[in-house]
Amino acid sequence: MDTRLRVMLKEFIQAKSPLTSTFIANINHVTSRTTRDDIKKLNQQLHVYGATIQSIKGKGYQLSIQNEDEFHRFLTMEWNQESNSRNTPNTPEQRVKYIVRRLLFTMDYIKLEQLADEMYISKSTIQNDMKLVRQQLKPFELDIHVKPSHGIKIIGEEIKIRFCMAEFFVDRENDSHADVKPHYEFVTLPHHQLRMIKNIIIQQLGSHQMTLSDIAIHNLFIHIAIAVLRIRDGHPIDFNAAHMEEMQDMKDTKAYYVAEKIVEDTEKQLQLSFPKTETIYVALHLLGTKMVASTKIDSTDIESILDPSIYKLVVLSLEKIEEEMHLDISKDKELMISLGMHLKPAMNRYKYGMNIRNPMLSHIKKNYQLAFQAAVYAGVVIEEKTGITIDENEIGYLALHIGAAMERNKLKKGPKRCLVVCASGMGTAQLIYYKLKSKFEGKMEVVGTTEYYRLRDYPLDDIDLIISSIPIKEDIRIPVIEVNAIIEEDDLQHIQSFISGKETNLLSKYLHEANIFLNLEVASKEQVLKYMTVHLQENEYVDTDLLDSIYEREKIAPTSFGNLVAIPHPLTPKSEQTFISIATLKEPIVWADKTVQFVCLLSVKRNSQEDLQSLYETIGKIIDRPSIVQKLVQTKDKNTFIEIIKQV
Repeated sequence: MDTRLRVMLKEFIQAKSPLTSTFIANINHVTSRTTRDDIKKLNQQLHVYGATIQSIKGKGYQLSIQNEDEFHRFLTMEWNQESNSRNTPNTPEQRVKYIVRRLLFTMDYIKLEQLADEMYISKSTIQNDMKLVRQQLKPFELDIHVKPSHGIKIIGEEIKIRFCMAEFFVDRENDSHADVKPHYEFVTLPHHQLRMIKNIIIQQLGSHQMTLSDIAIHNLFIHIAIAVLRIRDGHPIDFNAAHMEEMQDMKDTKAYYVAEKIVEDTEKQLQLSFPKTETIYVALHLLGTKMVASTKIDSTDIESILDPSIYKLVVLSLEKIEEEMHLDISKDKELMISLGMHLKPAMNRYKYGMNIRNPMLSHIKKNYQLAFQAAVYAGVVIEEKTGITIDENEIGYLALHIGAAMERNKLKKGPKRCLVVCASGMGTAQLIYYKLKSKFEGKMEVVGTTEYYRLRDYPLDDIDLIISSIPIKEDIRIPVIEVNAIIEEDDLQHIQSFISGKETNLLSKYLHEANIFLNLEVASKEQVLKYMTVHLQENEYVDTDLLDSIYEREKIAPTSFGNLVAIPHPLTPKSEQTFISIATLKEPIVWADKTVQFVCLLSVKRNSQEDLQSLYETIGKIIDRPSIVQKLVQTKDKNTFIEIIKQV
């Protein structure tokens, strides 16, 4: 099955109502006619395995399964075939990743003709791809060196090359639980040596009472595995004199001592000699990693727990959030400590240019929009006070802690007997912890959280239920409910005795007919934003600098969410009233790395005291439901449009 058919099938499986050919065409970037031909091809394949794509008159197409067993067998076969065919990239994005990985893990000159042959593409196609490759390398301050008759090669500082290798070592595209798997295609280390490195890390951390999240351990493992590869190839780390002088104090830290032990064990097991600079490299990663702390923190004297500069940064960030959003979390001591504990190692990462990837980012942005926006304000403060630019991956992690504090505000006491298992660190664990407490009041006590690898040591005698963000294969004789790391509505429904108060749809309350623009003919993000802001200014809804503030916000993190939806908004309030303006587009446009056809511009009034959580939840429902987006995009009548919005 080719890529387009596979994308179509996934959309049909996930859809709760019929999908139109126009919607599928926009997802696959082809015409409706091509999509109808693709549906015929897909039907021919599915028919043999007990399923068909049915045409519903006036509505679109829908998957119908007649034989569950046969269809499941087909999906299993397809999955295995897809896994085996991943080595041949089809899309420009896949080819760019292939080229970068190939160059990084070969680190020698490769001719373009050879790369083109490996991917079964023309030389002109790969020359176009190389422009995108350079864009991927730019954030790491790496470049492509061209040597006549030899080919191309990646050049740059060794530490930057390693950070880039770490980014491309794993394939996180479809990861929602941060259960990342190494991309072994170009990695020459035997699997048993990779397992050995992982075991050494866990053993040494346990011996020295250092508790890291599963993700942090895996990231450390990736960087050490890369160090082994590079040392064997004759590329040890080489810090400059200025950096070496700064790092002298590091040798007195526990992180450095544990790094020494990890390096010593790795040298013995792999029979490899590490230069002293490599110990500093490992220690850097330990210092740049947040230690997992207990969910029950004695926060009586926060200033004695946190570094003074970090404490001040936390206070200023929370004051900014309170000033702009009035979330009533600025005095939350647990939030202050968790943010402080996150920011201290984060500063080490920023200082030495260490990259961090947030595998839960898209889910955080989609399901915790309010918390994410609050984290954006925190990022603005951090940049103003330190000169360090916070990217959206880091903002996503800050949003986890803020989201947990928001859930704490909803918290009411109740008898519950549940243990949370989470692989993603304290921020995610806390978010799940308080989400469950607030949603299941009176029916479940969340007694604590633990990492998966420490579950065997946790006393389970008084635990009735485990809620886990990762699969638990062991038989622990206790019911396990698996949820997403960022809990969604479907997860809550899977938990028995689910309690939820139905929120009022506020979208229609803030949306006026004059601010609806249907079927616009625009070619870019810039055109649609200019069109909308000009009309809003003419109607005296907003300040004249609204567009500039929207672009400021877009620089921090794109507001395109997938499913053809973007939700742009200004970085700071630019209106005297809260409102929404919506534009649908005749043809989809590219917005950052997503395709967009539905633009929902949100403006919150200055000094707003409104509780907009329900509004964000309603917007989230639109993002989650392709059928609603289809109806709204196809509608050309404003009254019909508003009626559809009211039903969301």
